[in-house]
Amino acid sequence: MHSLIDGILEASRARGPAATELWPAEERRDLVASAAEAKRNGLIPIIAEIKPKALIIAEIKPKALGRTLAQEEVATYARAYAQYGACAISVLTEPTHFKGSLENARTARRAGLPVLRKDFIFSEVQLSEVQADLVLLIAALDIDLDRFVAAARDLGMEPLVEVHSEKEMERALSTEARIIGINNRNLKTLEVDLETFERLAPRARDAGVFLVAESGVHSPEDAVRMVRAGADALLVGTELMAGPERLGELNRL
Repeated sequence: MHSLIDGILEASRARGPAATELWPAEERRDLVASAAEAKRNGLIPIIAEIKPKALIIAEIKPKALGRTLAQEEVATYARAYAQYGACAISVLTEPTHFKGSLENARTARRAGLPVLRKDFIFSEVQLSEVQADLVLLIAALDIDLDRFVAAARDLGMEPLVEVHSEKEMERALSTEARIIGINNRNLKTLEVDLETFERLAPRARDAGVFLVAESGVHSPEDAVRMVRAGADALLVGTELMAGPERLGELNRL
């Protein structure tokens, strides 16, 4: 594993889990249904990301971003993503390296879209830290995917299992996961290659899962390329941080 990932996991272990948070089933939101609605509206389903470290203001004036202002920033982005046609919001909750927080996930959810909690989940205890509609499970962390998928479902979250190799794809497909994300970023080298999705997508399509293309979408051409390769939705990260209105450029079919 890349040393950055090792550092993130070490920091997470040192920090320990947050308090358990449970929520009623009627509040859950469905990514698959939201993506289908986006398509009916002539849009490419995009899961737009809130990644605090990528926000210029957070880098220039970190001391000015108190807790209230930070949440206002998150809320502004979440509302804008909803306004510009995102089908869901991905929220980085890892605090040490990505300046995320569990509170960001709670705030983003008020925009009305399904929320994916994006973090480095290596312990089942982490799953109950915050309310979310989906939770990222990274196959590269070598967790027991069967157990984690079941545990996430028991807590009312839909697991999105992330893979970036043939071996990881087979592990994911051997579980009950209904949503699989193919990450075009290699977590060992951090290099990005859209051909990763194109190579792995056919196997997932044959299995009938909902398929998310992750990382590397920088242009409308990239977005269309991923859809043509079989993506049911795209997870788009820091490319949007120049302004949520960029969704209007990326998600038109």
